[in-house]
Amino acid sequence: MYSVIRVFLYYFFKIIFRCKIIGTGHIPSHGGAIIASNHVSLFDPPVVGTAFTRPIHFMAKEELFAVPILGWFFTKLNAFPVRRATADRAAIRHAINLLENGELLGLFPEGTRSLTDKLGKPEPGLAMIALKAGVPVIPTAVIGTNKVGKDGHLLPRFTVKFGRPIVVTREKADKETMENLSNQVMQEISMLLEEK
Repeated sequence: MYSVIRVFLYYFFKIIFRCKIIGTGHIPSHGGAIIASNHVSLFDPPVVGTAFTRPIHFMAKEELFAVPILGWFFTKLNAFPVRRATADRAAIRHAINLLENGELLGLFPEGTRSLTDKLGKPEPGLAMIALKAGVPVIPTAVIGTNKVGKDGHLLPRFTVKFGRPIVVTREKADKETMENLSNQVMQEISMLLEEK
């Protein structure tokens, strides 16, 4: 089911929104890694997740799974619930297990959508998970998804950019180390957003 939905959405975004994908060569062909993207629209998870062929798992707010059809759809796309505004140990452990088993994990460093269309302050979750699993982080920028239906942009062009992997070694996730990694990830995403 995942493969069928992925292919359908890939061509949907490619044809309807002329989605341009840059830097898929930075996605490792195997092994665990975190795809870390900015977040400005509900389109972001499927747009990022269908830009390459490897399956990816997304952490999504648990409220989405309470809606029957949406919950089913997100589950089929390998999403799993997380309780926001709290340290959801079960979700964090599940994320680390996925990475240790060689899977890709999609996370949004800001923890929620930006309502200003600008990068917000990163939450510590991504850095903590990356440090505990010892996996690379792929900075990712998604552009144009926030323009759908705004300012006369009925079908704006989408762009997804994948940057060079940030190598992360497994080590203690103390406050300073997490802050440094979080800031590095956000700086890389910012540069991708600014590139022409």
